[in-house]
Amino acid sequence: MQQLIVRGDPGIRKDAVIDYDGEEQVCFSIQRQGDYHGPEEVQLWCTIGTPDEREAFEKRQYVPHWLDVDSIDADALDVVSPLGRQS
Repeated sequence: MQQLIVRGDPGIRKDAVIDYDGEEQVCFSIQRQGDYHGPEEVQLWCTIGTPDEREAFEKRQYVPHWLDVDSIDADALDVVSPLGRQS
């Protein structure tokens, strides 16, 4: 699990599936930053992880401040499913 800061809005929402570092990751939560007083572009602060990490996320079995943080531009992000897996 890690934090991913996306500069710009690629159109993803909670439970979106992205291809990051050559692996499919799920966006467990997304906080939208910078709409009013922030930078020129909005930033999405996402907690991402593999599908098998979902239970640890939901039970809060991690320390958010200790997660690795990385950032990426919205146009460089590979979106598999913007609204999550469609069943």
